[in-house]
Amino acid sequence: MAAGDEPQGGESPCLEPLLDDEGRVPDRVAVARAYGDRVVPGRARVLVDRVWPRGVTREALRCDLWLPAVAPSTELRRWFGHDGARWPAFVERYRVELARPPRAAAVAQLLDLAAAAPLTLVFGARDRQHNQAVALAALLRERLGA
Repeated sequence: MAAGDEPQGGESPCLEPLLDDEGRVPDRVAVARAYGDRVVPGRARVLVDRVWPRGVTREALRCDLWLPAVAPSTELRRWFGHDGARWPAFVERYRVELARPPRAAAVAQLLDLAAAAPLTLVFGARDRQHNQAVALAALLRERLGA
């Protein structure tokens, strides 16, 4: 970078190594679908589903950790059924579950990981906007102050 040049996106020069391909500071906690989303180098990848995604090999998924303890209970998952109308209530109920053991310990583990390096929560659901990874990422961002 030449003297006087500002990095793309208006970020300070000390952040330049952290910028993504578009010159933005990447989200500290991102989400990615297990089926076909690109793997971003330099990000820890954690599968947050209770079961392994059907038809995806460990090599293809390239996760650093599988944390089924952070997944919603079977009862909550069945009640929600990926019904968008139930999304606000699902998030509220899921947060209650995440505050209790053993999920609280798993959330603490994710917070430690996200504090050390950018983190991607991997999920298998078809709905990219209404799933536990999206709800969990919002909670982690709040706790990280992001």
